[in-house]
Amino acid sequence: MKYPNRLNLANLPTPLTPLERFTIPNFDVKIWVKHDELTGMEVSGNKIRKLEFTIAHALDEGCDVLITCGGVQSNHCRATAILGARLGIKVHLILRGEKPEHPDGNLLMDYLVGAEISFLPQREWGKHVELAHELQQQYHQQGSKAHFIPIGATDEIGLWGYIAASEELKNDFETNGISPDYIVPATGSGGTQGGLVVGSKLFDLPGQVVAFNVCDDAEYFDNKIREDVAFWKQSYNMELNEDDLDICTIEGYVGPGYGTADKEVFKTIAELARIEGLFLDPVYTGKAFHGMVNEIQKGAEGRLPRASNVVFVHTGGLFGVFPQQQNFKFD
Repeated sequence: MKYPNRLNLANLPTPLTPLERFTIPNFDVKIWVKHDELTGMEVSGNKIRKLEFTIAHALDEGCDVLITCGGVQSNHCRATAILGARLGIKVHLILRGEKPEHPDGNLLMDYLVGAEISFLPQREWGKHVELAHELQQQYHQQGSKAHFIPIGATDEIGLWGYIAASEELKNDFETNGISPDYIVPATGSGGTQGGLVVGSKLFDLPGQVVAFNVCDDAEYFDNKIREDVAFWKQSYNMELNEDDLDICTIEGYVGPGYGTADKEVFKTIAELARIEGLFLDPVYTGKAFHGMVNEIQKGAEGRLPRASNVVFVHTGGLFGVFPQQQNFKFD
């Protein structure tokens, strides 16, 4: 595989290890965790894999400013802000929601590393791309060149992050002598899921990529991924029939909405932390892990039937736990 220019920003490869004590009663299933929460402390998580390619592309274009967007507690925005500080690139964030009185979690880190932040109320969020283009013009007038990174760095460039991760997974499976039945990530903007779907096909990975959505619906992710793959093929002169891609998104675990979770998800997060010392978050990984376990428990009636080896892709998100600490109950 010939990859485009990329920056070596993440600590790779990340480990693939089995859960030793967490079990699903009455089901002989081994759950393996791809630890992408360990890609690099303050910028841990899946976003850094995409940003290795995205920021390299921006620098190749001569950009000295990065503009990106997301929720107030966006992991992607936090990762972009920190990498910008490390690389000496100005970062301007457009965050969905009102400015909180006391910043916490990811937002606190955004401020600490000096990111410029514009808050856009939820009712005006439909204009965030328009605002990003306005900011690009403003920076141009100031003698700078700004590159706009879409939500989650999910586009034809960001796809490379988890295409490369798929090659890494292939080596992991060979090293550990496993042939998983399913590869399970959370999906929020579709970039991680899309990269894994494409990479799985390119590298002939065993197991089906099955994602649990934390927002939107399965139809959205099907359309978004096929659209990104079409642009990816065109931009990089790649041959792949996007109509043949197996894009599987399991619905039903979004809960109250994006960024909020049911009490069962918080119970799952606390249980896994206590039993395995593994921390999930209530926005992405907690919902996906809870959904995965629930579907396995349904047996043949569930959407992960006959699972014996399952790889859960831990995409990070630890800093999103702290703003929701009131939802954890301790005796």
